[in-house]
Amino acid sequence: MFAEQKKNELDLSQQYNLYKQSLQQLAQKIVDLEVESNEHTLVIETLMNHPSERKCFQMIGGVLVEKNVKEVLPSLKTNQEGIKSMIDQLSKQYKSQEEQFTKWQKDNNIKIIQ
Repeated sequence: MFAEQKKNELDLSQQYNLYKQSLQQLAQKIVDLEVESNEHTLVIETLMNHPSERKCFQMIGGVLVEKNVKEVLPSLKTNQEGIKSMIDQLSKQYKSQEEQFTKWQKDNNIKIIQ
């Protein structure tokens, strides 16, 4: 019986760690995407102040491609919208997983001791 209780505690501990790790990974991905979105905002604001025919460079697949501002701005805005959409999806997923984790903690009577 003691061995069974130890095994159960070990399983709960592993499951707790998996939940925490999963939440941390989601949070990190959200932060990374927010940084990328902020970079897009900065570039868009900078390019808006320049003539549309001005030469600029865009990195595509690790290669710098020469374009002009009017060619680059639409793709930057589209990319930024996609990033924001992904942030929204990941935020919803994070909240859902956090609620699952909280429910799991209550169901298994898990209390954090510091």
